[in-house]
Amino acid sequence: MPRFPVGAAIESGLQWLVDNVGGFFDAVAAVLLFAVNTVYTALASLLPFALIAVLAVVAFAAARSIGLTVFTVLAFLLVDGMGLWTETLETLAVVIIAALLSIATGVPIGILAANSPRVSFYVRPVLDFMQTLPVFVYLVPSVFFFGIGVVPGIVATTVFAIPPAVRLTELGIRQVDAEIVEAARAFGPRRGQVLREVQLPLALPSIMTGVNQVIMLALSMVVVAGMVGAEGLGGVVVSGVTRFDIGVAFEGGLAVVVLAIFLDRVTGALGRSRAPGRRAASGARLQKGGRR
Repeated sequence: MPRFPVGAAIESGLQWLVDNVGGFFDAVAAVLLFAVNTVYTALASLLPFALIAVLAVVAFAAARSIGLTVFTVLAFLLVDGMGLWTETLETLAVVIIAALLSIATGVPIGILAANSPRVSFYVRPVLDFMQTLPVFVYLVPSVFFFGIGVVPGIVATTVFAIPPAVRLTELGIRQVDAEIVEAARAFGPRRGQVLREVQLPLALPSIMTGVNQVIMLALSMVVVAGMVGAEGLGGVVVSGVTRFDIGVAFEGGLAVVVLAIFLDRVTGALGRSRAPGRRAASGARLQKGGRR
């Protein structure tokens, strides 16, 4: 059986990209570094108690739950008490940037796939490949292009977290009742208006589930990204593991769990609370547009 040098071909392709479009990767790295530093600076500009109060307000406004609000306050006070406040904000900044990039990439692709069987046909195997590829493999080209540090962590996290945004956006739009879409089109709106005012609002619970999964995958990748020099809680966990310091590794992991529970509950509550209101509002706007 002849040997196919797939690895060598991929390595040659990556090296060609570095040699010929290295300036592009430098520009991307500068933009990502600026973005994550801006988010971190905004978060760190507040004292811990002030930011915890803001997070508690966000939790209550999203979920209308006293339990979640109390958990938010106590959990983040625990994080601050463990001396991991700075690392937690660094991780939160990376997750915010990576999640926004994944959503901004995945949702439009999901919309295209939902409205085009051909796009869906070609996208599906790519998503299957992305979801089954071992997470450590994402770090190799990221480090190859961007070196060691937080930027390859952001890039690897972004790529790793895109598939659920695509899949659940496509699923949500495809599950919208065809009769509702036809009734909306009877008012004479443009195709884009039907998508914006009917399909997306009705698909919002599924889309928000995708957002939730994007955030969870981003958090899971943060620890792996700590292996390539990304700062934050991932670096804390990796440092604890390499030095066999069980206490440090456990504290870092506990802080990741706090972030995961907070973001999971808030995004989940937002998806549940906004869907019914948008559904009614979308119908009213289309009726108004049809009368015009």
